[in-house]
Amino acid sequence: MSQTTSDPIAQLNLPELGKYLAANIAGFKGPIQAEKFSGGQSNPTFKLTTPSGVYVLRRQPPGKLLKSAHAVDREYRVLAALAESAVPVAKVFHLCEDPSVIGSMFYVMAYCDGKVYWGAALPEAADNNQRAAMYDEMNRVLATLHSVNIERAGLGDYGRPGNYFARQLERWSTQYAASELTPIPLMHQLIDALPKAMPADDGRVALVHGDYRLDNLMFSKDNSRIIAVLDWELSTLGHPLADLAYQCMQLRLPYSADRTSMSGLLGVDAKALGIPSEADYVARYCERTGLDGIDHWPFYVSFSFFRLAAIAQGVAKRASQGNASNKKAAAVGAMVEPLAQFAMQCLQE
Repeated sequence: MSQTTSDPIAQLNLPELGKYLAANIAGFKGPIQAEKFSGGQSNPTFKLTTPSGVYVLRRQPPGKLLKSAHAVDREYRVLAALAESAVPVAKVFHLCEDPSVIGSMFYVMAYCDGKVYWGAALPEAADNNQRAAMYDEMNRVLATLHSVNIERAGLGDYGRPGNYFARQLERWSTQYAASELTPIPLMHQLIDALPKAMPADDGRVALVHGDYRLDNLMFSKDNSRIIAVLDWELSTLGHPLADLAYQCMQLRLPYSADRTSMSGLLGVDAKALGIPSEADYVARYCERTGLDGIDHWPFYVSFSFFRLAAIAQGVAKRASQGNASNKKAAAVGAMVEPLAQFAMQCLQE
């Protein structure tokens, strides 16, 4: 049983965890040295260094959770399903659904040694050519993900049938209502306006990541390719344009020089940096996926801002209860209203 402590490392009870993993992962040997990854607001993630190699443990946060939130078992399932696909993912080793081991469900996967970036301007890139190539690689991997044969991958039942956006609007409206701390009128206006602006369902279904953005992509050390798509907690069967709009949403966020938080391109001359415009990025995705174009684009981007606002509100709620995985989580609540403003602006395009 995990110890009762606020220290996330001590909560793992490393001696007992080592014994458990040795009995359930071939070749695993303790003792374990653990460190918590910084960043991220969702499932606490740890680097485990052992005599048999380096692993990553991803767990549900302790405490009472919103329904369907922090589904590490779904993450494990989709990572295992994509192991033989062209989508770059980390190898998974074991899912533990017994909360008595460390206090909550968790899984263990391989450690990928690469680079993760937060700012859409990619100041870390060597030059404009590399920056442009990195954007094209993000585009390629997203198109590859949406081309996965879901039946062949064993994911035919990974999401509910029917209009994806209608389901998602219902889900995140409900989640927002359950986590609202102080009423935000603009969020309630969006909850009323988005269903009215929603296009008719076109029947497209793909495996969607649900949180496809720069800081959930790990590049190789030379930035030439993506070696792992991270954080599959929100993945499901849905409409592929939700992922595309969600990534493009970051391009519309304000620029920040802070390299440890999500920063957009608003106010930045993207062309001068070699970064494709939103229109060019969308056009390249359409080429790769065989689309002639995209109707109702403002709705898709507006929905993405609303959804991110609802997620941020959930993080703030967990922070108020003392069980958010990042110490800065309480500040995320301040993002909700500005994100709602961006969403409403998109609807007015």
